[in-house]
Amino acid sequence: MAKKHKKTRSFSKTFLMFFFLILLSVIGVGVYVFLIIKSLPSLDNFNTRQINQSTKLYDRTGQILLYELHGEEKRTIIPFEEIPKNLKLATLAAEDANFYNQPAFNWIAIIRAFLNNLKTGHITQGGSTISQQLVKSVFLSPEKTYTRKLKELILAIKLESQYNKDEIFSFYLNQIPYGSNAYGVEAASQTYFNKSVKALSLAEMAILASLTKAPSYYSPWGLHVSELLERKNRILDRMTELGFITEAQSSAAKKEDIDFAPPSLGAIKAPHFSLFVKEYLINRFGENMIINGGLKITTTLDWNLQQLAERVIALGAKRNEELYASKNAAMLVQDPKTGQILALTGSRNYFDQEIDGNFNVVTQGLRQPGSALKPFVYLTAFQKGFSPKTILYDVQTEFDTRNNPETSYQPQNFDGKFRGPVSMEQALAQSINVPAVKTLYLAGFDDVLRNLHAFGISTLKERWRYGLSLTLGGGEVKLIDLINAYGVLSQNGVLHEQSLVLKVENSKNDILDEYQDKNKRVIDPSYPKLINQILSDIDLRAPLYENSLSLTIFPDHEVALKTGTTEDYRDAWAIGYTPSLVIGVWAGNNDNAPMQRKGSSILAAVPIWSDFLKEVLKKYPPETFEKPDPPFRSSKPMLNGLGEFVPLIDGKQYPQIHSILFYVDKNNPLGPLPDDLNNDLAFENWEKAVLDWARLNIPNFYQYNLPIPKNIDFTNINTIDPEGAVLSDSVIIENLKPKTGSFVNVPFSVKADIQTSKGLEKIELFLNRELINSVVGFANNQTGYSFVFTINKNLEPQNLLEIKVKSRSGKETNVSTIIFH
Repeated sequence: MAKKHKKTRSFSKTFLMFFFLILLSVIGVGVYVFLIIKSLPSLDNFNTRQINQSTKLYDRTGQILLYELHGEEKRTIIPFEEIPKNLKLATLAAEDANFYNQPAFNWIAIIRAFLNNLKTGHITQGGSTISQQLVKSVFLSPEKTYTRKLKELILAIKLESQYNKDEIFSFYLNQIPYGSNAYGVEAASQTYFNKSVKALSLAEMAILASLTKAPSYYSPWGLHVSELLERKNRILDRMTELGFITEAQSSAAKKEDIDFAPPSLGAIKAPHFSLFVKEYLINRFGENMIINGGLKITTTLDWNLQQLAERVIALGAKRNEELYASKNAAMLVQDPKTGQILALTGSRNYFDQEIDGNFNVVTQGLRQPGSALKPFVYLTAFQKGFSPKTILYDVQTEFDTRNNPETSYQPQNFDGKFRGPVSMEQALAQSINVPAVKTLYLAGFDDVLRNLHAFGISTLKERWRYGLSLTLGGGEVKLIDLINAYGVLSQNGVLHEQSLVLKVENSKNDILDEYQDKNKRVIDPSYPKLINQILSDIDLRAPLYENSLSLTIFPDHEVALKTGTTEDYRDAWAIGYTPSLVIGVWAGNNDNAPMQRKGSSILAAVPIWSDFLKEVLKKYPPETFEKPDPPFRSSKPMLNGLGEFVPLIDGKQYPQIHSILFYVDKNNPLGPLPDDLNNDLAFENWEKAVLDWARLNIPNFYQYNLPIPKNIDFTNINTIDPEGAVLSDSVIIENLKPKTGSFVNVPFSVKADIQTSKGLEKIELFLNRELINSVVGFANNQTGYSFVFTINKNLEPQNLLEIKVKSRSGKETNVSTIIFH
């Protein structure tokens, strides 16, 4: 019995404590709600609005105002009865179809949102009615907290107790933000369509109804116009479901072409850059914070460089339009050491609607890069063990192995010529196509893609689309990504995250965010160093540029350059860099129309790039790229620069000429010879192409490729004979001075070191194709000679020097250089 009483007393005590806790909780919640209600603003005057402060964007000095993100609010109050019925219905369909049939809140939507928020662990949905949206827009911040949501519910209830539904809907349509500083439907209609809301079509009304969800994101002048049009169509479908319009009306509205008014941005500098920064900031901090927060944003923009970029783009695009029917151009300038964007010009003129000028080619344009991806193909090949001296045969080659004419792939070179044996460094510097396709095959398609993505290319995700044509521009990239990738080359394999903003401060000068260099190494430095050496070598690229070579030379500065032209002349690129700057130029047409008169990169993009760089480099001290270590010397002839190889075995020569696949397994180029040549499906086509070329171009070809004694590794010259292997007849001209791009005064000396394997017969020197010196009468056994000759003749502004050498066997070779006076 005693135990029973104890249990009863214990239960009573627990019950009282539980009741007391519940009572305290109820009182606490009541006090909390009372305090919230007491703190809420009066709803007596809906015309009283909080004052929003504008956010300002500045250049990197913090002195030049680029853009004020929020100026004076544009609003024109229009009577509710004058607002078109279909606009009201479109808004209801988009935001709150049951507005007229429910209280200030929708319990079902609130519960659904609450459960979803519990599931995700944070507030992502709100379930707001039009009344809730209105009080939130007018009186509350957009912070996602349950306290703010409670305030919103209480204010919505108070609102509906003081005003009827039509009054509330009128407040909403006249005060809600539609983006671009337009508040209310009339201001929005004037802003986006240049006409009164009364004159809008059904499709245009659906557009306005689409904007209220996220005005900046869905802006008709922003980056998401296609999504805006999709939302418009969904709203029309919803209007049809609700019986607001007919199927016929919906179908007609969907087909209507929407003609947006040109953007009226007010005072704005560097519009493509400024609006790109705006979008970045909104994604980073939220729309309300950026639009109304009164922030000071110090950007990375160098205003002097930006003005120069805009000037050379405008002049260059005008010239291109006259010469090549290329109406547009764009430029991006980046500091590769920090990733900071210094200048960005997204088109010839942001406000020129004829060329779709507000489209930002730099950040939005998906364009084929032509040969601009080739450096990353060769870089991947160097990773595999190939060297810049590796010989590839530039001959007409069938790359499809299915023997199907419909799938045949035989790339051509830009000038329609085939050069025979060329080194990888020559092929890259001179942008020769056939060796580039071969290099992609040797490097491995997936490994090249992997490097491109590691270097900052965000596109090229549809692997099945590209094939070997990728190295010639068979996929689409963005200029902003391409610049970042070249910046990694400039920094010897270190990727610096691109940056637009140096500092974000609030009105109290508190720093909310500040630039920090975020970088990572994406590749061993030795391989980018090789690419930098090739692309900055004026002598190597001279044959490609010919009369335009002077545009690529900047005295006292080492500048790397790669160009790209799409096969049908729709895109022209010039990407150049130093250790401190990367500059990319694109030229073409936004509508993808081809340029006329073969408007290539050298003609349409390089002059713009050169005009910019010649001015900019005056402000930068001379800088050189870090030189690579000497490459590993392989025993395989074609990896060391030998196209023809003649091993000498027991006193007998066995001249050989083969494609590179005869000597290497592409998956292990430094390893042993391939066990079975037919294991590589490309071998037969490559070998046939080389031998077809050799039959036409090599005298006495019948002496080549005779069987070699078994058990002789002719690729390893140290195991053949103490004397090693010799070339069939080599003629080498080295250390030619003056170098290409040099500026000289008369008189000046020409020097060169000459070496042959069969003895010298004659050396000739030409100036502007005129013979000015000849050396003959060499001893029979003389194979080397140091040539020196002093020129004392009148020079042109640009001059071609050429040395020709003939050996005793009759083999000739020549080198040339372009000099300036």
